[in-house]
Amino acid sequence: MKIRYDAEGDFIEVILKDRQGTLRKTGSPYIMEKIDADKNVIGFSILRVSTLKKQGHNIDLVNVATPAMDEFKLWYERP
Repeated sequence: MKIRYDAEGDFIEVILKDRQGTLRKTGSPYIMEKIDADKNVIGFSILRVSTLKKQGHNIDLVNVATPAMDEFKLWYERP
């Protein structure tokens, strides 16, 4: 499992299985699931995470660069 916080994009990405997939909407406008060809959830993204703290949730967001994740770019990320 890999987890990363992208401060510029304002999202947290959790990768459960490192493989190709597509994004699928959920019941929340802030959550996207990443699914494989068999529709298994292999990851998810939490969008607009900075708003969680504004809503009173006790979280600390730390943007930590990890070389492995810097090299790994998903197809939906822009350069």
